Amino acid sequence: MVLPGFPESRFVEMIFPEQANHYGTLFGGTALNLMGKAAFVAATRAARHAVVMAASERIDFRVPVKVGQMVELVARVERIGRSSMTVVVEMHAESPVSGERCLAIQGCFVMVAVDADGRPVPVAAVSTQSINKDA
Repeated sequence: MVLPGFPESRFVEMIFPEQANHYGTLFGGTALNLMGKAAFVAATRAARHAVVMAASERIDFRVPVKVGQMVELVARVERIGRSSMTVVVEMHAESPVSGERCLAIQGCFVMVAVDADGRPVPVAAVSTQSINKDA
């Protein structure tokens, strides 16, 4: 479920050999890096504030992503707390020639709004203003 006023954040990446492991599939660390960036973008757009990653929860690697495939990352804020947001990120693998797609990886990230000193700050007021402005 996408929260009202917070659209999904999406981006596409081509998988090249330098992003792969010795099996010719996307290295797990690189996948987490891409997913973390997507979570960051979605949380920043929702809070309109500096955010950091506090946790990555349950990452499901469902299907290997092969070199030469494209991945589309879809990130959406699913919960907003006092200073934290839960962001679900899906990585869909796609063959550029056939167009065949599948959900390859899915994960959940907790992002926290912080001040200049790195201390948590409330996001509820910012989020409510964003929702009301769009309504």
